[in-house]
Amino acid sequence: MSGDCWTAVAAGVNVSVVPTCYIDRRDTHRLIPAQYADDDASVLARLTDDNKILSGIFELDHANNDRLLTESGSTIGTPGIDVRELVFGIPSYRIINAAFCHPAPAGSRFNSADRGAWYAAFEMETSHAEVAYHRQLWLRETGWIEEDIADYTDYRADFRAEFHDIRHATKYEDVLSPNSYVASQALAAELLGLGSAGIVYASVRHAGGTCVACLRPVLVTNVRPGSTYQILLRDRSAKPVIRRSN
Repeated sequence: MSGDCWTAVAAGVNVSVVPTCYIDRRDTHRLIPAQYADDDASVLARLTDDNKILSGIFELDHANNDRLLTESGSTIGTPGIDVRELVFGIPSYRIINAAFCHPAPAGSRFNSADRGAWYAAFEMETSHAEVAYHRQLWLRETGWIEEDIADYTDYRADFRAEFHDIRHATKYEDVLSPNSYVASQALAAELLGLGSAGIVYASVRHAGGTCVACLRPVLVTNVRPGSTYQILLRDRSAKPVIRRSN
């Protein structure tokens, strides 16, 4: 991609001009539940010391794990991403691939249920706010009534590529709706089809914060784990308590 902006045409309809800018950003923050943060060893290994039982558990996991299926080239894995787009042989490659192979059932702001994306924040506080909001929302939807404590590991990543940038474009207010992903998923699908690297946008959950949704695994670089944080939610309305645990 090059230039300050481009115009996309899809299905015979002119798509709004979306500005782009070159992003050279180090140490972005993505919080991942600590139980999934083991990069080199499966968390399943903690379930038993019996190798025979563990072998059966791994076999069952391999048959149902979308990341493993997609990495193997199986058509049964995540339908929206091809094994040729994934990364291998670099630090934290499983963590990177998992972000694209395990999308939320209804998708997220800039991805559908068929293909994930790597979401990160420029500021640690923004990452805290985004994750706390979504965890609290999930707990409400599951009928949560008790105090909840969860550990998250901060995975830092660097980006050096030209991204679509909607931070200063008022015409994309519906894309940053706090309650709906309809417009944002439609925009992302159009940009993905045109080869977009991803989207930089203002955080919806943290005023003044900046987020990035990277649509290409290969552009998520220098991924490494950092500190672990504990998020404490005492009730449905109380402000989350976030503290560093290591």
